[in-house]
Amino acid sequence: MPTRFHSHRMEAVVLRHQDWGEADRLLWMYTRQQGKVRALAKGVRKMRSRKAGHLEPFTRVQLLLAEGRDLFIITQAEAVEHYLSLRADLVRIGYAAYVVELLDRFTYEEGDTPGLFRLLVDTLGRLDAAPDPAFAVRYYEIHMLDLVGFRPHLFHCAACGEAIQAEDQYFSAEQGGVLCPSCGLEMGGVQPISIQALRLLRHLQRSDYTEAHRLSLSPQVDREVEQLMQHYITYLLERSLNTPAFLRRVRSAP
Repeated sequence: MPTRFHSHRMEAVVLRHQDWGEADRLLWMYTRQQGKVRALAKGVRKMRSRKAGHLEPFTRVQLLLAEGRDLFIITQAEAVEHYLSLRADLVRIGYAAYVVELLDRFTYEEGDTPGLFRLLVDTLGRLDAAPDPAFAVRYYEIHMLDLVGFRPHLFHCAACGEAIQAEDQYFSAEQGGVLCPSCGLEMGGVQPISIQALRLLRHLQRSDYTEAHRLSLSPQVDREVEQLMQHYITYLLERSLNTPAFLRRVRSAP
């Protein structure tokens, strides 16, 4: 009997890809329907391929996928949003690459996490249009960590449970949040966190984006929060990400 292939319509954002064979490309995508999936785009590297322009990283795309033996096969692809303004700015490209790498590292193909697709799409849209892309990324970090199960403790000491007071504190990646001065001084591997950075993180964590954006982000606080998040994320992943180094280079370029 002939093999019957089941087809699936999905909406996705392309995270990354790699060349496969002579003319194909293997793609990792985050979909609205099934979370992260891998799919093969056959012949997409040929000059006359109609799908190539629809399957670039950061592109939001509508797909028709057929079930192959080991992988989905992309039979149709139509871009919904290319985020063209984002692609015209190296700093915004760097932020977008960081956003998708973060999602890629924290998710698996076994299942989806409700809310992540919407957060990803909203963040790419903000990077494409917002005048302050750094704020969009700080909001993304704290809410992405929440959705994947690593919500940092910001209102009570992660060690003793006492309410955090309005003063400079410490942050422990191992404990998963802020430590009061007493606990912070007793533990190793902690980082100081200013009250201004803590206020920002709290505001981001408990607010929707419209409400959160009423608070301005100073360059000094942005740098502190960025370093703190990188420290926490590196601890959770047990490895460094690739994109922060690229971001530092493009932001320091004259």
